[in-house]
Amino acid sequence: MYLLITYKRQAGGTINEEVTVSRRIKQNDIQMCNIIMDYKNRVVEKCFVEGKILDTDFERLHEYYKKIYPNYISQLEVYANQTDPNVK
Repeated sequence: MYLLITYKRQAGGTINEEVTVSRRIKQNDIQMCNIIMDYKNRVVEKCFVEGKILDTDFERLHEYYKKIYPNYISQLEVYANQTDPNVK
């Protein structure tokens, strides 16, 4: 399970934050999302904000977004800890 976050700058200078939870990453997500967090493997796949690649670890981002989006994060933690019945 992935947490996907995209920041979009609006005409007036404000920034909108779009948050999505997904089972997989699409090619468009890799290109468009600013932050991609893999909750199954507990790694940051991408962290690109304000034109800069930020070097941050999973736990740091996890704790930050857990405060802002507690429902999304708790959902991700539940699904990430489940085993896939299709994997043998």
